[in-house]
Amino acid sequence: MKHFFGVSLGWIIRKLRTHFIAGILVVVPIAVTIWIFVWLFTTVDSWLQPIITRIYGQPIAGIGFGITLVLIYLIGVIVSNFVGRRLVRYGESVLARIPLAWQLYNGIKQIMQSFSAPGKTGFMQVVLVEFPRKGMRTIGFITNESYDKSGERLLNVFIPTAPNPTSGFLQIAREEEIIRTNISVEEALRMVVSAGRVSIKEVGDKLSMSDQT
Repeated sequence: MKHFFGVSLGWIIRKLRTHFIAGILVVVPIAVTIWIFVWLFTTVDSWLQPIITRIYGQPIAGIGFGITLVLIYLIGVIVSNFVGRRLVRYGESVLARIPLAWQLYNGIKQIMQSFSAPGKTGFMQVVLVEFPRKGMRTIGFITNESYDKSGERLLNVFIPTAPNPTSGFLQIAREEEIIRTNISVEEALRMVVSAGRVSIKEVGDKLSMSDQT
């Protein structure tokens, strides 16, 4: 094994791979979110600019952004009343007949609802789990519990990506593979969204205790 300045090539490759994966976990969710909003704004803008140009004689920069925000707000107003809720339920009933589309829509909807209502996230407990490799720990949220045929408890743990926690990974772990905490969901979400700038003392305390055992 080749060595450079006392460090093995294998160690360097592992470090490069770890940092590259960590970069992907942060960049991809952010890039996808930005791409969706840019696509939405530019699409609305391309529809409206010809009309604006005919009315005012010249295009108006940012009209797509402003109109999109107004449309999102109006949709929120509509779906908040009785008629709007019935329309949403009807649309969901149509989607339910399309297997792949329904699973995708329902999954995204549940995640977005989890983060839009912090007091009703559906997360059962904040835990620390080994991810993305052995020896590294990250914040996770228990979303469900089940048991295998032998009666051993299995935990569904959602691992959010930082700083965009609306995407992440699902890990099925056993009790001994997690560290349970008393951290509130809101505190953990603040730590994830801030990419660690907001820290929680209990995380360090729990990790120190686990290292001693």
